Amino acid sequence: MGKVVLFKRSEMKFEDFGAESPGSGALARLVGPDMSKTLGAGLATFDGCSIDWTVLYDEMIVVIEGTFRLGTPDGEISARPGDVIWIPENTPISYRGEKSLVCWALYPVDWRKRHNL
Repeated sequence: MGKVVLFKRSEMKFEDFGAESPGSGALARLVGPDMSKTLGAGLATFDGCSIDWTVLYDEMIVVIEGTFRLGTPDGEISARPGDVIWIPENTPISYRGEKSLVCWALYPVDWRKRHNL
């Protein structure tokens, strides 16, 4: 069994992603396969961007700050702090937002390995 870990916001390293999109998006990967056999988790920021992706895992997003928007095949979801979004595996989406900070969790943590990525 692993140990309990505190992730301090001031020590988190955010990496830019979605460089082809205007605006900005960044990820702080906190829990990965090195810590968990099942769950991945982290924080992400979105500001003025639209990042297209098809999720290869089940994902849950909790909005912490700003307005987070998620483009889906059924239309756009707009979420505010405290709102939670569930995204099933294989859903094509677009991550969007205005000065948004979200916490995400996904399963399975080894999705890259399972999809040979």
